[in-house]
Amino acid sequence: MLKERRLAAETVAEALFAAEKAIDLAISQTAALAGLMPATRQSANLSAVVGQDALMGAIETMQALALARQNIVATHKQLSIAQREIGLGAVAFGTGGEKPKAPPSGRLAVVDAA
Repeated sequence: MLKERRLAAETVAEALFAAEKAIDLAISQTAALAGLMPATRQSANLSAVVGQDALMGAIETMQALALARQNIVATHKQLSIAQREIGLGAVAFGTGGEKPKAPPSGRLAVVDAA
């Protein structure tokens, strides 16, 4: 049973990492495009009006990709919870860097008096 759970988790983790990588690459490529358009327009001595709609399209795409990244990060967090729920909390998947600690929840906590 543990072997099947681990195999399933590895399969999902690989797909998750591929999705994260694809979104990051799309953000990078779209940012490069958005940065290139005004620079090339200026070097060609064209009016600021030329290509404005295309630039706005690239910027709107960046916004959509940022939302996609936010959503895939939320998916990752939820899958981390599921990983613990199926007894694989001690198993590391992927080769990514260390995850940052969770930000404070805004809730008060009881602590021992020193």
